[in-house]
Amino acid sequence: MSEPGSYCLVVWLETDANMTIGRLGTFDFPAGIYLYFGSALGPGGVAARVARHRRVEKRCHWHIDYLLEQAAIVEVWTVLSNERLECRWAAAARCQPGAGIAVPRFGASDCRCPGHLVGINRPFVE
Repeated sequence: MSEPGSYCLVVWLETDANMTIGRLGTFDFPAGIYLYFGSALGPGGVAARVARHRRVEKRCHWHIDYLLEQAAIVEVWTVLSNERLECRWAAAARCQPGAGIAVPRFGASDCRCPGHLVGINRPFVE
């Protein structure tokens, strides 16, 4: 898995939390399941990126790093490809019943998506 690809982190937040997400701002995160969609096309590919996300000790660089300070990765889904798939996956996830954008622009600073963090079965940002 040192090849390039896209991934989805299934994340569990056990209790409600109020978090500052880098320059995005401060947001309320209700307890529950979140799906974070990303890609890793550079050196180390998907394996290196997922390993970094799993590390406890790290400097917060990506939006997901801030959420992972209080939430846990419970599952990872990956596809090896040179194509960025996270935008399409996030769009498909947002269309599912009970799903929606958790925080506007989360994980989407380098694209025009509404966000790459999708919450499941909770109130959402419109």
